[in-house]
Amino acid sequence: MTITAIKQQVKQAGRYSVFVDGKYSFSLSEVALLESGIHSGLELDTSKLAEFKTMSANDKAYGRALHYAMIRPRSEWELRTYLQRKQADPETAERIIAKLRRNDLVNDLAFARSWVASRRLLKATSRRRLTQELHQKRVSDDVIQQVLHEDETDERETLREIIAKKRQQSKYKADDVKLMQYLARQGYSYDDIKSVLQEEG
Repeated sequence: MTITAIKQQVKQAGRYSVFVDGKYSFSLSEVALLESGIHSGLELDTSKLAEFKTMSANDKAYGRALHYAMIRPRSEWELRTYLQRKQADPETAERIIAKLRRNDLVNDLAFARSWVASRRLLKATSRRRLTQELHQKRVSDDVIQQVLHEDETDERETLREIIAKKRQQSKYKADDVKLMQYLARQGYSYDDIKSVLQEEG
């Protein structure tokens, strides 16, 4: 068997189709193609062709994971779960995660920092709620503690902002019990809620 042609794909400019004995056989990204040493005229046996096809499948899985990671920051757990959904075998998934980690494209500390910063921009959010959200993304306790330690947001100030907004709604205007229940569900402590409500005089 011989590689007879290597053609750039029309729909995916960074990907190349490899033809063996005149027929399409597999595809590789530009980087994988350069790393593989594949070229027109290369003679292949059955085992070498199978090796290149496995490389192609792994390369496609990496490309999907890379695209997924570039849409927005992801935790390692999110990427691992994504690869499971795409039916990548565990060994391949771990290699892909390791490669993304080496290229600093997946980093739970950077992810957690980005998550907290974006949530702070969107609305007032309690530290407890942020901790719950990061736990859901399977971020480690050490990383969560570090990120929240770096966060200089005044918890009581965010609480004041929420209370001021909620007081404009009729159901919370004069009902402290309902308001306290709502704030507790948002992750604020009883002591902080009680203290800030007392400030209203």
